Amino acid sequence: MAAPREVVLEVNGVRHALHLDPAAPLLMVLRNDLGLNGPKYGCGLGECGACSVLLDGRAARACVLPVSRAEGRHVTTLEGLGSIAAPHPVQAAFIAEQGAQCGYCLNGMIIATVALLDRNPRPAEAEIRQALAHNLCRCGTHLEILASVRRAVAERAA
Repeated sequence: MAAPREVVLEVNGVRHALHLDPAAPLLMVLRNDLGLNGPKYGCGLGECGACSVLLDGRAARACVLPVSRAEGRHVTTLEGLGSIAAPHPVQAAFIAEQGAQCGYCLNGMIIATVALLDRNPRPAEAEIRQALAHNLCRCGTHLEILASVRRAVAERAA
């Protein structure tokens, strides 16, 4: 454990100066220090995707990312994408297609989809499946998740 020091993060457009261990996992800082519960603790190994955030617009696994590696970068969590009153288009597509059952994987699926559509607004089916391949859904909502992503692509193209 490293000695605590000030770590400055920009999360969802808000600057936070925190005194903590720079080796602490970003996920724990987001959830415990900033009260952001979109990213979930799943496997703790960076394998399931439940903890995903956008780091400078790219999907990253917050459970294995030391908070010090997020300094000077833009971190966006599920909460930073949209609100209940004005959801992000990808969030709206997941709601419309009922792309969640238990909802545990939803954070990672939405974050992966946003990252995909930001770099490729019109992905082919194979690209969609590849982008979601490393996000695990344990309750079997795969068809609804794929329909949600397809809807987000279609609505973005419209």
